[in-house]
Amino acid sequence: MAGDGGVDGETHAADEQQLLAACQEIGGCAPGGAVVTPGFELAAKYVIHAVGPIWLAGRVQEAELLASCYRNCMKIARDMQFGSIAFSAISCGVYGFPIEQAAQIAVATVSEELATSPCMKHVDFVCFGDVVEAAYRLALQSVLER
Repeated sequence: MAGDGGVDGETHAADEQQLLAACQEIGGCAPGGAVVTPGFELAAKYVIHAVGPIWLAGRVQEAELLASCYRNCMKIARDMQFGSIAFSAISCGVYGFPIEQAAQIAVATVSEELATSPCMKHVDFVCFGDVVEAAYRLALQSVLER
């Protein structure tokens, strides 16, 4: 939420002043949580800021915290009756979460949450690079085969 790196940094760079001020007013968010701000000058009406865990070799419930990020984002989207949502690979950049594991968590959690999100018509997983895309495609395939 501080706009200092990764997708968060890119989002803030697109509308630095208003978005940063809104985040500062909220005062932060714990790992596993999510909060929403207006999109201001961005193409999206809203931005859901999810705070993923830093990967510490699975020693501090990182998988549960990552799943919580996706559940909290979907709850916000459900409560605000969003028709669509887009996710980046939360925690997979500078936070070091293994992409294959993160993709499985993301796709499985969002898939479960869709059952209680009647307004949600479209979910995008935005993948930066071939490795990330391959991991998400594999995760999607495994969920569809269940």
